[in-house]
Amino acid sequence: MIRTLSQEVLIVGAGVIGLAIARELHLRGMKAVTVLDRGKAGGESSFAAAGMLAVQAETDTTGDFFDLCRASRDAYPDFAAELQSETGVDIELDRSGTLYLAFGDSDVRELRHRADWQKRAGLNVERLSARETRRIEPFVSPDVRESLLFPDDWQVENRRLLTALQTYAARNGLKVLEETECNRLLVKNGRVIGAETPDGKIYSQQTIIAAGAWTSLIGAEGIELPEVRPVRGQIVGFHTAKRLFNHVIYSPRGYIVPRADGRIIAGATVEDAGFDKEVTAAGVELVSGNAFEISPALSGLPIVEKFAGLRPKAADGLPVIGCISCVENLIVSTAHYRNGILLAPLTARLTADLATGDAVPELLRGFGPGRFEGRPEM
Repeated sequence: MIRTLSQEVLIVGAGVIGLAIARELHLRGMKAVTVLDRGKAGGESSFAAAGMLAVQAETDTTGDFFDLCRASRDAYPDFAAELQSETGVDIELDRSGTLYLAFGDSDVRELRHRADWQKRAGLNVERLSARETRRIEPFVSPDVRESLLFPDDWQVENRRLLTALQTYAARNGLKVLEETECNRLLVKNGRVIGAETPDGKIYSQQTIIAAGAWTSLIGAEGIELPEVRPVRGQIVGFHTAKRLFNHVIYSPRGYIVPRADGRIIAGATVEDAGFDKEVTAAGVELVSGNAFEISPALSGLPIVEKFAGLRPKAADGLPVIGCISCVENLIVSTAHYRNGILLAPLTARLTADLATGDAVPELLRGFGPGRFEGRPEM
């Protein structure tokens, strides 16, 4: 039975976003921080991810969201170094770059369009011939026509990132309550004063919702939280005795991510399946087939891992980070969809700015919950 707690900050959701926010708030001097999760900390989409920091490879245009993603990607070297110093955990930030392959005519047109606008925008991208592509990645398909190399798109081992953030919390006395669901928010005189759980009440001066796909299920009398729905992504893993690939490798249909330990992560489906996290034969076949297109050599390897995660998606596919207008002391930091790992360091800083009353950065313009309420942002 949880005794009634009184905290400076209560964070609902112990995925990568919630844990990163907890760390950031602690670094800013907040000591009484509690993070609760309906399941295991980091056990949902943060665990079932591939860890790509692929800003340019996954973007067709510049704009506010591109700027947000790029700023967070660029924060990763310092973020990784700080976490290793604080916890001793290497999150395996790999800065080898990302390769995007073209196989057919439509692929070639897509890649050339992306290369053209990114070069005009002053971004770092290189166009490689088929021969150049296979010289740097000998195990990709001989059917490759050409490729783009994005030197500034990286990867991180997301599970080690979760370990680092959990280690930070444990070493610094931050409470992480697992298997503790937020039944409803506690509201008094127009202010959120905490949350009720099956094991008791937790009072807080500030409450932050970082519950991902489960955001919309949180009860809150008189408060309408942003609608966030789950989108299932199935991923498979192969294993080799030695590392076969040097880069994260995309095609327009899928991707493979090589790990330092010989694993190769391949993904991913995009499915409207509600809260069903079942791994299906059809999903495994689709993901595997897309991986085999990138590298037929993978077809000779056994699948050693199959898993699925529920990505949290808002109606417009963009993150929701900001204050709820109808009530005080409530911040939402959710709906990161396919970019939770990528956006973790910057989201933590921006959310902490809101929680500590600092000026809201220009980067957050357009990403607050007000866009769904018909009111101007910021």
